[in-house]
Amino acid sequence: MSTTVSLTEKSMEIPDPSDKAVSDQETQMPPADSLHGWLVVLGNFFILMMLVGVTNSFGVYLEVYSLHVFPNTPSSTLSWIGSLQFGMMCVFGVAAGVLVERYPSQLVVAVGGVFTGASLLIASACRSPIGLILTQGVMFGVSGSMLLIPAMSLPGQWMKKYRALGTGISIAGGSLGGLWLSFATRSMVSSIGWEWALRITGLLIVAISVSFSPLMKKRIHLARREKIIDFSTLQNINFVVLFISTLLAAGGYFMPYYFMSSYAVVVLKEPSAWSANIAAILNSGSVVGRIATGLLADRIGALNALVITAFISSFAVLVVWLPFKSLGALIAAALLFGFASGSLVSLVPVVTANMFGIKRLPSIMGLIFFAYAIGTFISSPVGGVLLDKYGHGTNFSSLIIYNGVFFSTATALFIVLRMLLNPSIFAKI
Repeated sequence: MSTTVSLTEKSMEIPDPSDKAVSDQETQMPPADSLHGWLVVLGNFFILMMLVGVTNSFGVYLEVYSLHVFPNTPSSTLSWIGSLQFGMMCVFGVAAGVLVERYPSQLVVAVGGVFTGASLLIASACRSPIGLILTQGVMFGVSGSMLLIPAMSLPGQWMKKYRALGTGISIAGGSLGGLWLSFATRSMVSSIGWEWALRITGLLIVAISVSFSPLMKKRIHLARREKIIDFSTLQNINFVVLFISTLLAAGGYFMPYYFMSSYAVVVLKEPSAWSANIAAILNSGSVVGRIATGLLADRIGALNALVITAFISSFAVLVVWLPFKSLGALIAAALLFGFASGSLVSLVPVVTANMFGIKRLPSIMGLIFFAYAIGTFISSPVGGVLLDKYGHGTNFSSLIIYNGVFFSTATALFIVLRMLLNPSIFAKI
């Protein structure tokens, strides 16, 4: 006879005496899972549609830059543009979190949207790789943190019963953005050039972010925290395992998004249009996957769902993509990886909130964002070096193995964390 153990937030959290202040304040705020909560999810969806969509569709730009604009520049150098986009969002996520705490989140989102869009407008005037690294990479990432952090934290305030689903729907906007932006970018590059593709995308980011910023309202107004980052958490073995597993999963996340598009053109000799097609397949799988894993997490537990999806991601890379050099296998790998891998972005914050509580979430997520950043910085750029040095720009095997090792090791550590929290196989965690 099987038993089901429900591991609630209260039983998982590390106690904090100041949590009572949050509880008292919650009684004076709009209820969780309310209409405004779903409006916040809606605003997040469209803002992340542009922010994460641009990052997820970077593979189209990488293919254009490496084959046409800067053919003599190593892939490892050009891949830094995409790595810095998400990596700098994470590094500056701590500062953005402080801004969200101390100022109206609507204002932070509006200002962040203006500067994020401006980064692409400035990038369109650059004529060197270093210029694109500083604008499309660094500036986009730093200002994008002012959009990412509210989008990652506000659903957790407004949702309780449907926290994983609300977060999943919000972040699914990024996948939908990557889906249509992949085709739109390819079309714009072909018809009006990559410079105008950047300009139009930048203007869209400004328009959408400013338009939806009024919805991005905080539900809980916390007092200023004494610690910007809670380093005392590093003494907790459960957090250490979560940190390392998140770092490794982040390391494996972006490589398929950046290199599968080039793989289709370089290895499989498909037309350039397939760079956009593969990016779209990855993102279409991710749209469905992030919502589906949110529903699954609300039913079986966020960490349980994370273990399953991390395993599927590893399978897609090492069993489907690596051994088979065919378009059908690449499509299957892209669809499967896109479906499963998006849980890294949507479920890790939910797992963290369940383990440590909403009160400590901002300072603890500061460390989690460092894990995202480190993983991003040591993944695609190193993968590009492996491609250039050992694959001579055409053999992707070493890069794919490197990618698979990240996710398979992360899967093993997520399982370790799962057993540390509760060894019962049927526990909802």
